[in-house]
Amino acid sequence: MNTYMAKASSVERKWYVIDAKNLVLGRFASQVASILRGKNKPIFTPHCDTGDHVIIINADQVTLTGKKLDQKIYYQHSGYPGGMKETPYRKLMATKPEFAVRRAITGMLPKGPLGRQMARKLKVYAGAEHPHEAQKPEILAL
Repeated sequence: MNTYMAKASSVERKWYVIDAKNLVLGRFASQVASILRGKNKPIFTPHCDTGDHVIIINADQVTLTGKKLDQKIYYQHSGYPGGMKETPYRKLMATKPEFAVRRAITGMLPKGPLGRQMARKLKVYAGAEHPHEAQKPEILAL
């Protein structure tokens, strides 16, 4: 009996729309990362991108549990001495909610070229509208 190894050219990709309204950020992000990676398919192969495209709408209405909105901090460093910037998640969610959701999901993907390829299949929008109707995405409830 041989082990099946998927090839990138033979993978059929679907498009999914996920409404992030009132979903908890970390739990939601782990499920989306699994779909982007392809772990929900029986043809999953670790060294190959077998995942699907994911469109996230209403990213501005995602929730954080407990006191994370005030205590969780996004760090950014320029590489120069004294170049550390800190942004609380309350301000980050108010100004760039797409970035906060994208960062939570891409942090759960593999690092390197394969993870960057998977991250390109993620589309995040703050509102309820998206420009991907031509792809005929399926609505996925998490």
